[in-house]
Amino acid sequence: MDKTDHAAYGFREMDELAARQSPVHSLHPLAKLITTFVYIFVTVSFHRYDLSGLIVMVLYPALMFTVSGIPVSTCFYKLRFVLPLVLAVGLFNPFFDREPLLTIGSLGISGGMISMTTLMLKGIFCLTASFLLAATTPMDSVCAALRKIRVPGMIVTLLLLTYRYISVMLEELSVMTTAYKLRAPGQKGIRYNAWGSFLGQLLLRTMDRGQELFESMQLRGFQGEFWYADVKKARMTDYLFTVVTVTLFVLCRRFSIAVLTGSLVTGGAV
Repeated sequence: MDKTDHAAYGFREMDELAARQSPVHSLHPLAKLITTFVYIFVTVSFHRYDLSGLIVMVLYPALMFTVSGIPVSTCFYKLRFVLPLVLAVGLFNPFFDREPLLTIGSLGISGGMISMTTLMLKGIFCLTASFLLAATTPMDSVCAALRKIRVPGMIVTLLLLTYRYISVMLEELSVMTTAYKLRAPGQKGIRYNAWGSFLGQLLLRTMDRGQELFESMQLRGFQGEFWYADVKKARMTDYLFTVVTVTLFVLCRRFSIAVLTGSLVTGGAV
């Protein structure tokens, strides 16, 4: 399997993950969408030095990974190209903010080190929450949930078609790469003087396939709404999940759970 086929397989694997059965998969898409949005909003709202408050937010993705049955290693493998960029956001903070903010014994920790760690954790938490939404909810159901909260149909349709267009482009790229290798046996990669024509043909082929895909959707009655998506009516479990998780997120933001827990433990020890 070459890199193109591997990329296409990895893209299809997300649909396979979303088709699994688990308590998280069975939740209403709108409940998971609202929970994810609130989680990301609360996570990024923490102060850059509030590391003790932010660390508690790891409980949500950890619990969701456990209940959904999706390995954490799968998440980090899928995000392996994005995570380095996220982790690089706060790398220069220790150089600009050198004032000691915390002292552990004789070791002083600067504010830049704490803010760097906080920014990295925020990026990791937000990415894992977004991955969990995509890995437990089919794209059609996500789009249907977006329409339920009155996101404009044009934006939702563009999101769906872009998602479908990526898979079509990968399939066409795989076909064209295989055809090129058959016509140039023993050659490593594609010669630079063929890059222009190769990319041009890829664009034309994927545009034709994308147009055919959209026309087939219209022939099946697609008019910007997602009534065909397999979205069941919300249950009491879905309402309870949304209310409880959102409430817990707000409480974690309002109160420092780590500090409160430490105070209780210390007080009990005394």
